[in-house]
Amino acid sequence: MPVQKLKDMLDQHHVKYMVLTHSQAYTAQEVAASAHIPGREVAKTVIVKLDGRMIMVVVPASHRVNLQKLKEATGAAKAELATEEEFSELFPDCSPGAMPPFGNLYGLDVVVAKRLTEDVEIAFNAGSHTELMRLPYKDFESLVHPKVLSLT
Repeated sequence: MPVQKLKDMLDQHHVKYMVLTHSQAYTAQEVAASAHIPGREVAKTVIVKLDGRMIMVVVPASHRVNLQKLKEATGAAKAELATEEEFSELFPDCSPGAMPPFGNLYGLDVVVAKRLTEDVEIAFNAGSHTELMRLPYKDFESLVHPKVLSLT
């Protein structure tokens, strides 16, 4: 598992989680299909620049980040998607584009789409394009303390 520090943190806090291995998949929708989980139940991590500052935005795989809503909800003057070149060095233990939604492990604020809070569990890339992690949403929320917004 590439993100050993995530596993260590979860173990330290006695969080029950499951790691699923699946065939290689690069988009959140492909990951969901590969793991036989509905796309709305898989979280995708998107890195966004708000007024030039990187943040982590987490939305259901079947949704897109509405940058206008994000801008309005945060009071930012500018919101834009960051490129992999801009953020890849922030996640040295992850395959590009497979970051788990634990921005607190990487010094990033986390914003979560309200829709994800309605699920009992959250599933997400575990740092690679072949592993998915699943755990109770309440545990994710208590460890990450994300800002919850209507974004999709």
